[in-house]
Amino acid sequence: MGIGFWQLIVILLIVLVLFGRGKLPALAEDIGKSVRLFKKGLAEDENVEKKADIKVIENKAEENKEKDV
Repeated sequence: MGIGFWQLIVILLIVLVLFGRGKLPALAEDIGKSVRLFKKGLAEDENVEKKADIKVIENKAEENKEKDV
């Protein structure tokens, strides 16, 4: 079950009443910046995990080479 059309309209009206017409663009901009930063953080976290996985694989490969010698 998701949010229906009428529930979304009610939420938007409540936000409009609470923040007023003048602050809505600034609020939307702040939300957009927050979403962008969140996505950037997720992407950086994935890069760190990939680098860590590569290091683990390289270390195991080196250990196997040492055992073979």
